[in-house]
Amino acid sequence: MSEKKQIAVFCGGRSGEHEVSLRSAKFVVSQFDMEKYDVHVVGIQKNGSWTLLDRENFLINADDPAKVSLAEDGLEVTIRPHAGKTHFFTSKGPLQIDVVFPVLHGTFGEDGTFQGLLDMLEIAYVGADCLSSAAAMDKDVAKRLFMADGMNVLDYVVLVRWVGDPDYEEARRSVEQTLDYPVFVKPAKLGSSVGIAKANDSKELIAALADAWKYDNKILVERGVDAREIECSVLGNEDIFVSELGEIKPHHSFYSYEAKYIDPDGAELVVGVSDIDSKIKAEIRKEAAKAYKALGCTGMARADFFVEKGTNKIYINELNTIPGFTKISMYPKLCEISGISGRELVSRLVELAFERRRILDGLKRDFSLQDPS
Repeated sequence: MSEKKQIAVFCGGRSGEHEVSLRSAKFVVSQFDMEKYDVHVVGIQKNGSWTLLDRENFLINADDPAKVSLAEDGLEVTIRPHAGKTHFFTSKGPLQIDVVFPVLHGTFGEDGTFQGLLDMLEIAYVGADCLSSAAAMDKDVAKRLFMADGMNVLDYVVLVRWVGDPDYEEARRSVEQTLDYPVFVKPAKLGSSVGIAKANDSKELIAALADAWKYDNKILVERGVDAREIECSVLGNEDIFVSELGEIKPHHSFYSYEAKYIDPDGAELVVGVSDIDSKIKAEIRKEAAKAYKALGCTGMARADFFVEKGTNKIYINELNTIPGFTKISMYPKLCEISGISGRELVSRLVELAFERRRILDGLKRDFSLQDPS
């Protein structure tokens, strides 16, 4: 029997999506075939420290989305960047890892920073690389790349604050000169609907901006649209698989953080959409693959779309390069109805990580004019 592959699942992190990450990690860990893999859980605490935790007991209040947290009794994990395969260490010695599986939603995990670190270590990891992660995470940059590839995006305004207190009146004027209400206010580089609010007038707009600016210095204000929210899962490196479609039907005014993760009746998740014309379905799946390639993604992503009611016009909303992996999340559910079980999914993602690493390891890292090759 071949030697087991050593997988490190990283979860937690220093972001507003810390708790969501923990719930996703619980599901991911449960899907690995322990006959083929040894799975190690590295929790990134909210203070940024890394700890190696017991795979069976790495969470406290695991079933309570409002109280879930990382266990605190693990061994500190440190990094020693150097040539060779051993980069992670604890007080008990080296931690041999073949593949890192980041289940880190949001800042310092999904935005390319963590991926850049792993690239420097030359270790295989699941999901998009540094550039694609950063591009997908920044809603403004992603939309620019989508538009450059001829895709439809909703009209939006970007507001950036660097120094001093925000000028809310100037921000209001900038928005109202371009967009009609209602609008959606979004931190540019967060997911899971953290800091997102719907504004129906100028008073609600200013309140939404004040909240969003707590999370990011760059804010998007986007035109509201009466639309169906359609999603699909994308998997692959060069050969891309696109799943069947799913639909989000929020029971709140929109698909907020509370609707996603706290309120058990916050939304209806329709896995498999039967009442959309087959041509529109095909177009959405085609656009999902196009968006994936536009950002140079590898591994996986969930593609989110708006289909405008009345016109059926398709708008790409965003790609999520580390989609939710909770037991109710769309990404694994859509893969499952498309014939890919959770166990097969995590295995495929590991193999895709190895595939990309083999290609990168074959590239030259030095150059000489005297080099005959």
